Amino acid sequence: MKNILVTGGAGFIGANFVLYMRRTHPEYNIIVYDKLTYAGNLDNLLDVSDDPQYHFVKGDIADAAAVEAAIKQFDIDTIINFAAETHVDRSIMDPDAFIQTGVYGTYVLLEATRKLGLERYHQISTDEVYGHIPHGQSSVETDKLEPRSPYAASKAGGDLLVNAYFITYGLPVTLTRGSNNIGPYQYPEKAVPLFATNAIDHQPLPLYGDGRQMREYQYVEDHCEAIDLVLHKGVSGEAYNVGTGYEMENIEMVSILLDELKRPHSLIRHVEDRPGHDRRYSLNISKIMDLGWRPRHSAEEAIRKTARWYAQNEWWWRKIKSGEFRQYYEAQYGERLRKSQ
Repeated sequence: MKNILVTGGAGFIGANFVLYMRRTHPEYNIIVYDKLTYAGNLDNLLDVSDDPQYHFVKGDIADAAAVEAAIKQFDIDTIINFAAETHVDRSIMDPDAFIQTGVYGTYVLLEATRKLGLERYHQISTDEVYGHIPHGQSSVETDKLEPRSPYAASKAGGDLLVNAYFITYGLPVTLTRGSNNIGPYQYPEKAVPLFATNAIDHQPLPLYGDGRQMREYQYVEDHCEAIDLVLHKGVSGEAYNVGTGYEMENIEMVSILLDELKRPHSLIRHVEDRPGHDRRYSLNISKIMDLGWRPRHSAEEAIRKTARWYAQNEWWWRKIKSGEFRQYYEAQYGERLRKSQ
């Protein structure tokens, strides 16, 4: 492993992974391949913009010719696929892009890996592929995939393709399924950055339903460490859950965030829930812990640290929230907030 193509590397988790890898593995060349959709942002990569071992290529993973050209140009031996349309709410509003990127795009990358004989392919997936998990249970990697949103279905489709290419072609693949990541550079449509930035501006926080949905909030750098470990010690053909082992209700997350930002809980506004909203995710992380990984942050530490980052980096998110985001926010929350008054 020497020349790594990080698809979706200008997005939230991908960019954090790039920054992490340049700090911890200076021997690797990192090539970011990103379409730069609304959530892809080169500001996320400013810290490595002058690094001679970092390169950026603008491209779509669904464009087979462009993918192969980038692989050949930089003599790529490893692909790590972060590229995805990621927001469940947007997948409900417009599923098409999710299927195109999550399923067809994954196929293109797997075909390039096979055709060009790369050393490794790693797929970034999500706990949402398991669907709603009843209390008293936690998902293990061999559980049936039961996605309940177009986003989760697109990720499950990609997972199944990865497995099929391992079985059919013997492709050297690994896969990680992460819980809810939070941290720097997360586009403010997601719950934690949305609530943090709204709270900073003393705006209402639109909390879906009763707010008692259960999630595992994981600090993004912990996830990056887990991916790094799987790349170096994971078994080919295997999937690994990456979570915290601790879940909390969304209402608790919001309370911690507001307390950290010293904002009143009266900003919480319960709004109409979204369709098919899973009530609970829970990951069994024994498998990756057996490789030697442990999360460094508790859920509360991750929430507080993330809230502080948004308070200290208004330069990054204010220009985002003044653009296309306004139309999305009105379409998603405008009527819900008006009904809640």
